[in-house]
Parts: sequence; C-alpha cells; structure tokens
Amino acid sequence: MKAIQKIISTAVPVNIENVDTDQIIPARFLKATSRDGFGKNLFRDWRYEDNDENRPRMNFALNDARYKGRILVAGKNFGCGSSREHAAWAIKDYGFDVVVSSFFADIFKNNALNNFCLPVTVTDEFLKELFDAIERRASTPIEVDLESQTIRFEGKEVSVEEKFEISQYKKTCLLNGFDDIDYLLSMKDEITAFENQPLTI
Repeated sequence: MKAIQKIISTAVPVNIENVDTDQIIPARFLKATSRDGFGKNLFRDWRYEDNDENRPRMNFALNDARYKGRILVAGKNFGCGSSREHAAWAIKDYGFDVVVSSFFADIFKNNALNNFCLPVTVTDEFLKELFDAIERRASTPIEVDLESQTIRFEGKEVSVEEKFEISQYKKTCLLNGFDDIDYLLSMKDEITAFENQPLTI
C-alpha cells in the first residue's frame, strides 16, 4: 500500500453526525470480497434519488462540484453501527486518504487504519472551525502531517492547528506503507538476532 506521510488537499465536507456504516456503504453492496469497486457506492442512498444514478442529489457534498480532494471531513461519531470493513474500503476506493471527525467508532477507526486511510480525531471546536472554513471557501487547503501528528488550515483570520493521537505501531506502518506482515518482515534481522542469542539458564 502507498505510504501516508504528509497530505495537503482540499476536502469534501459531510457535516452530519452519527453516520453509520450502513449509510457509508449500504448492506446490499456487500456481496464482493475484493476491496475494489466499493467507492462508486459510497453514501449511495444519500447521493441519488431512489437509487437512480441519473438522479444525483445536487445538495449532497459528493455531487457538488465545489468539493473535491483526498480528505473527508465528517460529523461527530463517524463510522458507528456494524463492524463491516467494507465502509473503510469504500472510503479508500473513492479516493479519500484521510477522514477528519471529532469522534470515530473504534471498530471503524481500526478498519480505516488497516486499509491505509488515516482517521484524524480533532476537538469539537476545531471541527466546527474547519467546517466553517470549507463553507466560506471550498478550496481551503488542509495539511495533515502524520510525522508531527498535526492538522492545520487557514481559518478566518489566523492559521488553525491541532495535534492528533495515533498508536506508534500504526503510525510506523502508515509512514512506511507496511501492513502487519510487512512490519514483521522489516524486523527480520532483529528477530533473527534474537533467535540466535545463546540460551542462558
């Protein structure tokens, strides 16, 4: 997978709280077992009238030409509901590398990290300022720096920045493009050296 280090991008705002995984990717689209192709059905029931691709809801952010980029900005309690990993697949397949919210469901957060989609948890105040900035100017660039664990954007009058938390293990994996197996292989020499230590009694 492609490593995530520093991402500077505009964002797509979905200012809705308590977005569950069935809204992210409806259950009727879970028949496939590969990760590809789920992006076209991301937020399917919110994007189209009566599930008709010829009738897009133009007031929904994914159908609004003003909004684009690699960052999804979502309301509080994003990814609640079922544990389906397909929700993370759909978000990543659509083209998002980062999701910003003030709270993520734990299972969704772990699924996202395992699929190289970075969930950035910010304060409620920061999230509100970010939504306001995007509403004022859709082209507002957002910088997410995984190494320094910071997210920043230009607010109404000043630059707004906040730190975010991530486990050191997942940070290492994302920075290097490692999945769990890759991480173990990267430590092959250390593991071999440990195994070859003389046995002491």
